[in-house]
Amino acid sequence: MLRVAILFLMLGLVNVFAAQAPVVPTMNFELSAPSSPQQLVSSLNVLVLLTLLFLAPSMVLVMTTFTRFVIVFGFLRQALGTQQVPPTQLLVMLGMILTFFVMEPIGTKAYNDGIKPYIEEKIGYEEAFDKTTLPFKNFMVRNTREKDLALFFRIRKMENPKSIEEVPLSVIIPAFVISELKTAFEIGFLLFLPFLVVDMVVASILMSMGMMMLPPVMISLPFKILIFILIDGWNLLVGNLIASIK
Repeated sequence: MLRVAILFLMLGLVNVFAAQAPVVPTMNFELSAPSSPQQLVSSLNVLVLLTLLFLAPSMVLVMTTFTRFVIVFGFLRQALGTQQVPPTQLLVMLGMILTFFVMEPIGTKAYNDGIKPYIEEKIGYEEAFDKTTLPFKNFMVRNTREKDLALFFRIRKMENPKSIEEVPLSVIIPAFVISELKTAFEIGFLLFLPFLVVDMVVASILMSMGMMMLPPVMISLPFKILIFILIDGWNLLVGNLIASIK
């Protein structure tokens, strides 16, 4: 009975729509030259906005601490030897959550100083861009080694800046990225050492007992997980990672 009722309802809807004149929407894809400078500027602003939205995920990688978090978590998983536990998706999401936690005050300051006054038409576009990017510049400069920053100034053959405002984003972003990579690898190396010691101790014990055919990883893995749990490893790791950010 339910199927028959649904069938009659569908037939009734078809009859109702058939009785009405069909309305077909029209779309215009014509390309024409702008009639005024304001129209050209508006079109270019839309193009820039779409480009920024497309590049937003990449900007998150290169202008925040996401790189440091993800690389260190990857080193941790390799040091524990747990293969795909925790899964990559979970580590990436944890890195994004911690990145949001660290960058939220900086994003709030950038919005209050640049974007909000621009929306309220209190400042111009160029001033809004400078004030919006300044908190991110300060953050990246604090976490960038002077040697890495000087490298790109020498490549560009630019003079040393007198203030952060004079440092272009095209210079500070690559310097920040390679500095973050080095910091992440240093933390990963220090993280690897204790687990490497456990592997070496287990391997030595197995060799002394004549169990050379038994893979040391099978024996050391439970001990590494137990040690990591006993020292509350996630708490220590996340706390020290956030503390390492200036």
